[in-house]
Amino acid sequence: MANIVVSLKIFPIDIEVDFNKLQHQIEKVLPQKAQIYADYQTEPIAFGLNVLIAHIQIPENETGILDNVEQNIEKIPEVSRIQTLLVRRTR
Repeated sequence: MANIVVSLKIFPIDIEVDFNKLQHQIEKVLPQKAQIYADYQTEPIAFGLNVLIAHIQIPENETGILDNVEQNIEKIPEVSRIQTLLVRRTR
């Protein structure tokens, strides 16, 4: 069975958001069959604002799980918005 890896750019509400805390919150809200695929990355945007990039692995045959992942992450109070960077298939 193949998996899908989704790379998400997660925008914090401001420059003072603790990314370690945010990473733990993301991991807590992921649906049961979703998991972090690789280390988180940060990327500078502008004026001291950084974004968090998360790579999340989900089963290919699970319908609706990607929507659940995105909705759950967007509900985290420290998250302003998310943007899908890349969706790819893995083995």
